[in-house]
Order: sequence, then structure tokens, then C-alpha cells
Amino acid sequence: MVKDRFPDVCLIENEENVGFARANNQGVDIAKGEYVCILNPDTVVAEDTFLNILTASEKLIHMGMLGPRLIDGTGNFLPESKRNVPSPLTSFRRLFGIKLGQVKNYYADHISETGIGDIDILVGAFILVRKEEYNSVRGFDEDYFMYGEDIDLSYKMKKQGLQNYYIGTIPVIHYKGESTDRNSEYIKRFYGAMRLFYRKHFKSNWFLDLIVSFGIRLTSIIQSFKSYHKEKRIIDCYYLVSENEILKQKLSNVLKKEVQFISLESAKNLGYSNNELIFDNELLSFGEIIKEMQVLKKSNITFKIKPARCNFILGSNFSDGKGEVITF
Repeated sequence: MVKDRFPDVCLIENEENVGFARANNQGVDIAKGEYVCILNPDTVVAEDTFLNILTASEKLIHMGMLGPRLIDGTGNFLPESKRNVPSPLTSFRRLFGIKLGQVKNYYADHISETGIGDIDILVGAFILVRKEEYNSVRGFDEDYFMYGEDIDLSYKMKKQGLQNYYIGTIPVIHYKGESTDRNSEYIKRFYGAMRLFYRKHFKSNWFLDLIVSFGIRLTSIIQSFKSYHKEKRIIDCYYLVSENEILKQKLSNVLKKEVQFISLESAKNLGYSNNELIFDNELLSFGEIIKEMQVLKKSNITFKIKPARCNFILGSNFSDGKGEVITF
């Protein structure tokens, strides 16, 4: 697909899955720009996202990395967009849900969702960084296969005296849950990555190590018994923000239910049945779609996007489950 639709893109074809850290390092090695952007494939950016975030970066001092406000497929804020260093005590607080004096929360709640400020940890779904700074800390640590490498990279920037910034005025959709299922393999990789992070960056304290290790093991066991299967949502009414009659008919056929045209203004007044709103990217820009998802978000509304010049709609109804692609 990349070769056919984007022949000017430099495509790296690994014969095996080398992991998130190593694969991104491969890309950075051959990148020629002053800046690099680590960007997950399950994201949606606006047409002016890169221009806006580069402009914002020019006003920041001692910048290491910066990241935007991430929202999920339902338009809701993802709190992992801005985090504190997950020290053993911070992780202990999160694992057991208790406050420990001055110990920081796992999420950086000193900055509002739409604020701008210095934070410790960014999420690997979207990171902007100067290539020179990325290389100065030797990029992602390839000891991490998946998970934890963004925490490690952020922390290395801080240790070098650089600042990581959260730019809450720039929203980006992140369809979480696409990288892997939350099965036993996910549990193993995630908590294995956290152990690796502690070993690399924190002095050993046998008592604290024991408590945190116990908490991680207990959480792993509890998580492994949880069901992350998501029931398919039954949609009562489908609405299409478009002026394309042919598209409306095609979607009605594939969804086996009549799709109705709707304006953005009328969408604000949808009732309390289960509604799905489909945005036509031929009519609305990605920037407008991202904005409207945040304005229109309700518990009874889900969203799909029909990208321009494509024969499918896509979206995700959950922040921790697989998304959906429907072709027509």
C-alpha cells in the first residue's frame, strides 16, 4: 500500500518484527530533517498539526521533546499524554490507589488538559524532538521491545538537563489498543518493561523492590483474568456529515441500515439512542473532524471517519480495545 500510494516515501521493510524501539531508531538513522517525529500508525493528525507544533517548539527553552494532547476515538482525553516519572513510590501509589505524602501522581495533573508546560514523561504515540538531541541520548533503548521505551527516552532527556513539554492546545487522535491485545503477552511485556526501567535508573532498595515487585505480580495476575473482549455496539441510527449521495447509499448497503445526512449543528441535538456519526473527509478536513469529535462527544455517540479517496470508514469506540475498519 505504501509503495503504491506513497512512492516517494522511504520504506524500511524488516523481515521480522524488531520491536518499537529498534524500528524507530532505524527510521531516525536515515531521517535528514532537523526534527524527527515519532508517530504511531493508529493516529490521526490535522493538516496543520506539524506546522503548529514546530511553531510552538520555537518558543520553548531547553527543549528535549514535546507532545500534543491525545484523545481517543470517542473524543475523550487520554491522561497518559502527560505523566510524571513512574518512580517505585509513584508506581506503588498507582498500583494500590493510595496517597503517599508528597509522592507525585502517575499522571501529571499539575497541568490542565489544554495547558502548556514542562512534564516528565511523554507517550510514544507522538513525540517531536530534534534529531541532534535524540542522538545525544542514543535514542530509544533497544533493550525494550514494546512499552516502556518512551518512559526511558523521556527520562534520559530529563537527566541530560533538557525539558519535555506538553502542548495541550494541539489535539491528535490516538486509536489506542491497536498495537497489541491486552492478553498475557501484553501483561508480560508491559510489566517486564517497568522492571527494566527500575533496574536501569533507580538505586536498589530491597524492601521497596520487594513491595513494588509484589504489586506488579499481583496486578499482572488480576489483569490476566480480566476479559478485554468488547461487545459490538448496536447502533440505532447512523448519520453522515457529507453531501455525497452515492457515499450515503453505499454506506446504507454495507451497514444494512439507512444512513441519514446530518449537519454539524443538528448533530449537537441528537437524542439518547445509540448514534454513530460518520465524517466525510471530502467535506471536512481532519482538523475540523478532530475539533467536532471533542465538541460532540457524548456517551451515546460514536464516530467513524471516511478518509478522502478511500473506500472504507474507520474508528474506535473504546480507549483500550480494537478499532474497526468497514470497507464498501
